[in-house]
This record gives sequence, structure tokens and C-alpha cells, in this order.
Amino acid sequence: MNRRRSLLIAVVAAVTAAMLVYGVYVLQVNQVEMQQTIPVVVPKDFIRAGVLIREDMVELRPVQKGSYTSGMLTSLNEIIGQETLIPLGTKEPILKWKVNRYHMLPNERQATFQMPKEYLLSVSNGIRAGDRVRVYVSGTEDGGSRRLFEEKEITVASVKSSANVEVDNPKNPNLLSKVEGDKEKMYASRLEANGAIDQINLNLTENEWLEIDRLCSSKKAKLVIAFSSSSILTGE
Repeated sequence: MNRRRSLLIAVVAAVTAAMLVYGVYVLQVNQVEMQQTIPVVVPKDFIRAGVLIREDMVELRPVQKGSYTSGMLTSLNEIIGQETLIPLGTKEPILKWKVNRYHMLPNERQATFQMPKEYLLSVSNGIRAGDRVRVYVSGTEDGGSRRLFEEKEITVASVKSSANVEVDNPKNPNLLSKVEGDKEKMYASRLEANGAIDQINLNLTENEWLEIDRLCSSKKAKLVIAFSSSSILTGE
């Protein structure tokens, strides 16, 4: 009887010791994982709201894995070209909800300009608010044509019909599809529209607008505004 009791006690002690060792092991593994770091995107300096983020404004900074959340950005490519919705603190991890890529409002260096009809030669029918477009000038003084603004793509603030209504597909709005990241719906929404484009507003810097006005005010040169596929393919 004593031998059985001794054997039972030994077994229980061995099991308890094994569980204790396993618990210590799990705790150590968790501590090691907590000490591992993940690179996240942070501002180099304070960034105000409404600023378009450039590569030189941000950097990667390691944070402990235990402090990481799924809302943090881990790639510089995710942040470049986005606009801040609220101020961003120096060296603080940038959360996804604090920035927005669909910046239809002008940034701190821009204003929204409505293109005078007499300045326009053609406007692509597929353009919608929030799209990126390429601007060309045709009929310059030397009789040629060229692309404006050093290969830069311009953000469209709005496109209106002759009834002063935003041109879109009311049943499948392009902007809603863009926010949802549904490229198929974004493409489909351009096949049907509630009107033809009569007015187009672009977000431009002062120098960009003055360049357009200088070229087109003589009524010889006119603008060609072309839809860029980057509006759909890159989700911008």
C-alpha cells in the first residue's frame, strides 16, 4: 500500500514538474516573441493635417512585436502619396485611419481651379472625381503639342454635367467603389453616367495654373485632359 502511494506521489510530482517546466518554457517563448521587433512607418517630424506625404517625410522604425497592431503601416509604399486626415506626431507609428489616398481636396500648396471651357480641346469621358489625369497642351506657339508639368499626374476635384450635377453612375458610384477597393465596380461605373462632362475642376499649384493660363489665354493653345489608368490600377 505504501509503495502504491509512493508511486502515485512520484507520478503526480513528475507530472506537476513537467507542467511547470512547460509553463516556464511557454512564458520564455512569449517573452522572446514580445522582444522581437517589427518595422513600422513613422513621421520623421511633426506633420500637419491635410499634407500630402512625401518619401522624405517618413521612415521605418522598429517596435516590439507586442506593441504592434494591425492598423500600423509597415511599408513606405503604403504611405507615400497619401494625405493626412489628422496631425501626425514625430516618431509615432502611423495608423491606417489617419491617412487617406483619395485626396480630392487640394493640399497645402494647391487650390481647386475650374478649367475655362475656352481652354479645353477635349476631356476624356471616363474621368470621375478623385481620378488622376494627364494634362497636355495642343497648338503651342511653335505649332507643337506636349505634356505639362513634367510627367506629373493631376487630381480631379470634380466633374460636373451641364445641369451642375456630379457626373457618375448613381446606382454604382465610382467613389464608393474606390473606397471599398473594388476595381471591377470602379471600371463598371464608368460605362454608365448621368450626363456628359461639361465642367472639370483640377487641384493645381499656383504656378501650374499660371502656366495653363499663360499658354491658353491667347486662345491658340488648348488643353487635352486624359484619363490615367493609375486611377484604377493603383487605387489612387
